[in-house]
Amino acid sequence: MTVSVMPELTQTLTLDDVRVAATRIQGQVVRTPTLHSKTLSAITGADIWLKFENLQFTAAYKERGALNALLQLTDEQRARGVITASAGNHAQGLSYHGTRLGVPVTIVMPRTTPTVKILQTESNGGTIVLEGETFDEANAHARALERQLGLTFVPPFDHPHIAAGQGTVALEMLDDVPEIDMLVVPIGGGGLMTGMGTAARGINPAIGLIGVEALLYPSMYNKLKHAELTCGGDTLAEGIAVKEPGVFTSALLAGLADDIVLVDEAHLEQAVSLLLQIEKTVVEGAGAAGLAAVIANPAIFAGRTVGVVLTGGNIDTRLLANVLLRDLARSGRLGRLRIVLQDRPGALFKVVEEFNRHQVNILEVWHQRIFTSLPAKGLTAEIECEARDRDQIDRLVEALRARGYQVEQVELG
Repeated sequence: MTVSVMPELTQTLTLDDVRVAATRIQGQVVRTPTLHSKTLSAITGADIWLKFENLQFTAAYKERGALNALLQLTDEQRARGVITASAGNHAQGLSYHGTRLGVPVTIVMPRTTPTVKILQTESNGGTIVLEGETFDEANAHARALERQLGLTFVPPFDHPHIAAGQGTVALEMLDDVPEIDMLVVPIGGGGLMTGMGTAARGINPAIGLIGVEALLYPSMYNKLKHAELTCGGDTLAEGIAVKEPGVFTSALLAGLADDIVLVDEAHLEQAVSLLLQIEKTVVEGAGAAGLAAVIANPAIFAGRTVGVVLTGGNIDTRLLANVLLRDLARSGRLGRLRIVLQDRPGALFKVVEEFNRHQVNILEVWHQRIFTSLPAKGLTAEIECEARDRDQIDRLVEALRARGYQVEQVELG
């Protein structure tokens, strides 16, 4: 007979549950540091303390909840094995600790899961089953296998054992920095916010609790605020891109969260870039959501001592490179100029001379002669360039226009 770990609506969570979980998993997960950021504090106007959960072995806090759930299985459940549906950090955390404890782990992933995540999960010992085009289809298949094979389903967020494990993040933060008076926590299904909020309020009833969701996936926002914002799209914060929040977690967060704020893609990209440039740490989109919220909503956090959880660091290197380059473009250090020229010898040379005079470095040049509305003797040159700042590029554009060139700066959306 299958024994599931899915919750009942009557289940609750207490500070003691989180403390017991902390004792249970102690020494088996990394006690990550909570460090002050002088530079980010100056930028945001808040006193910023960062919790580096991206330093866990699998680079995400999800290990905590997965391990806490695994350690409470019966001997029979351990022998049969566990199963879950996940395309991200929960899969890696469950695979790693399940393998370490000798518990067979099956992970159902959508067929659309990036190869790098499949390989990372396999390297941690999990058996991968690819099924469905979406998470919902993968999850349905996992529940079918649960019943068919007699496995125990370990949900990624919607269970008190999971939330209690995640709540140990708050215990460590407030132990290291008791003066923290506000926590800003990313929300996907709600397990981290539920666990951390329960622990933090148990320690300090007056502490502020702000949840963060990607603007494209405002599922918990909709549920708690009775809104009807659209859920869907391609977000950098795929780790919190959840269309249906947990039943258990949303019930508790209704009484815990002071507010939930939404962050757009530009602020997520900026936060990822700032953390790499300033803190020299790699954080995925969801992991940077807390800092993104502080940057986007300075009035909420100004003057507060704010604990920000860097929840994970599993980001594709090519995607990270794109984020960094896009941030340079938004800051004005990279630019692309579209310039109309006559198609004759020396035309481009004269333009390049102007770049040289203004000490703007040319990175790439593209000519367009065919697909243009210009006369046959005209062409468009697009020049990607690098400068000290936006003012340097603006001065170059002014000089080119003063010499009679038609110039357009290509902006990011």
